[in-house]
Amino acid sequence: MSKPLLEIEDLHAKVDNKEIIKGFNLTINEGEVHAIMGPNGAGKSTLSYVLCGKPGYEVTSGRVLFKGKDLLQMSVEERAREGLFLSMQKPVEIPGVSITPFLKHALNSIRAYRGEKEMDTVEFMKLLREEGRKLNLNADMLKRSINVGFSGGEAKRLETLQMAILRPSLAILDEADSGVDIDAMRIIGEGVNACRTPHNGLLVITHYQRLLNYIVPDFVHVYTGGKIVKTGNKDLAEELERTGYSEFVKEQA
Repeated sequence: MSKPLLEIEDLHAKVDNKEIIKGFNLTINEGEVHAIMGPNGAGKSTLSYVLCGKPGYEVTSGRVLFKGKDLLQMSVEERAREGLFLSMQKPVEIPGVSITPFLKHALNSIRAYRGEKEMDTVEFMKLLREEGRKLNLNADMLKRSINVGFSGGEAKRLETLQMAILRPSLAILDEADSGVDIDAMRIIGEGVNACRTPHNGLLVITHYQRLLNYIVPDFVHVYTGGKIVKTGNKDLAEELERTGYSEFVKEQA
């Protein structure tokens, strides 16, 4: 029987003294893919930042358990080592930090936390080349600084590569389709699907249904007014593509 990976109960959070999340509830079990869809400004990215522990996002009430542990009491580093991963809407450039040593250090940090043997350079480079090839990231690109000079599609593919290398228990994709063309979206979707197992989970945050053609969700949630207002299957995403969010925005007004 699958176990809960993430349990969010009556979560409230604010940014700059403004309440953005207002009674949010969600449970993600092992092996499940959940999609959160909503209009601009609904607070979808705020949810991802709260879960990952970004400074400046204050939880005022509620409970969040990750694999049965109190997520809100963990540092950002602890959350990552426990297996929480965020693919950012706008990946940041980090000049001077090369992709390959960064990923090797991140992977071995997680392996050490789990009590596993660190991966040596030969093993790691083999893994990196294999996963990079699947995402059309060539060896020269992997020698560059993180996201510096990357196109939107290249940056999102690099985020997917990090996911493939680190193999998180729960990955949050915050608008992975933002700034990418159709070909890049397909490659990203295939890369994400290759990481799925019966024991991990996925939370996809998006405005549009198109990404969900590649990463098919088990559940689709409409998020507006700081909480989930409707839940359905993948058909709900197709309905939203046709009708938009105006019905739900009016209900919250």
